[in-house]
Amino acid sequence: MIEILQRLISFESITPKSSGAIEYIDDLLKSHGFKSEVKLFGPDNNKVTNLYASYGNDFPNICFAGHVDVVPPGNLGLWKSDPFTADINAGKIYGRGAVDMKGALAAALSASIEYLKLKTKFKGTISFLLTSDEEGDAQYGTKQMLQYLNERGEKIDLVILGEPTAENQVGDTIKIGRRGSVNFNLEILGAAGHVAYPELAQNPVKDIVNIIYTLINHKFDSGNEFFQPSNLEITSIDVGNNVTNVIPHSATAKFNIRFNDLHSSETIIEYVKKLIDSFNIEYTLSYKSSASSFIQKPDGYIEEFAKLVYEALVIKPKFSTSGGTSDARFIHQYFPVVEFGLPNKTAHAINEYAEINDLQRLYTMYYYCLGKFLG
Repeated sequence: MIEILQRLISFESITPKSSGAIEYIDDLLKSHGFKSEVKLFGPDNNKVTNLYASYGNDFPNICFAGHVDVVPPGNLGLWKSDPFTADINAGKIYGRGAVDMKGALAAALSASIEYLKLKTKFKGTISFLLTSDEEGDAQYGTKQMLQYLNERGEKIDLVILGEPTAENQVGDTIKIGRRGSVNFNLEILGAAGHVAYPELAQNPVKDIVNIIYTLINHKFDSGNEFFQPSNLEITSIDVGNNVTNVIPHSATAKFNIRFNDLHSSETIIEYVKKLIDSFNIEYTLSYKSSASSFIQKPDGYIEEFAKLVYEALVIKPKFSTSGGTSDARFIHQYFPVVEFGLPNKTAHAINEYAEINDLQRLYTMYYYCLGKFLG
């Protein structure tokens, strides 16, 4: 597992590039008897690399899903070591993607390989569904692969998505849904002028401040059994004004609303529009919904997976929908999916690292899961 993780971290697979990571996994799985297929989707000048591999042709099909792409490492001077060398120090493996989510992929790959070494006969199928485009637009990755698999009639009984979902230790959280997300870009148009003659100008900053104040004080809901309350966060307010004696012509604000299953992107957008209209000002508003909220019933294979976590790791996991978006927003439309991976405290951080003990626990659960589901 450690060797596989070190190799995966060594590939500078910044979104949406595989940079050899998926090709390495393709070769690795084929060398252990998997039927593996690499698919490229997207425009000719920016293809996204994806993979589906399987061993066996019976049910249940237990599929490990995930992504090899990572976010940029940021300021290299702040890293203790090269973010793509997988330095091991004091029981930790450092490197971009160690947590999100090459560590989980290494655990799943090694668990599957070790399982097949000991099991020459078993019922079911082990499969992998991987992409190099999750941290970015995610339009030509898992989303396209699911359409491709659906068209050819592929059946998967449970997808295990190795996103970093644990809060304190591996096993404490299983994500069975996610909040929706809408990003807004608001521009208020005013009339520029001298600060000493405000009657000859129209200050857009006053309007945008009042609108933002109203938005952040609006209570969308109180949440429910599986979802936290819907939440709005301001990400930017800007007027592009570097002087002190000019009223600016315009002011802009960017904000994001993460919403639960009590809302839809349409109802969220409608609320924001009505609120801004009530101020009777000139404005432009653009928005984009990157995900809708969803929740799966914790029954069937999902319920059984939770029981196996308790058996393997002696911890009772909670079901959760917290955090950002993931490829589960696409997968659940086709197959049951659980998100289960490493603790998320260093994901995307400078000096990202995975504890070797956590990797071992994750490996243990993945291996145990294969044994229980496949025999």
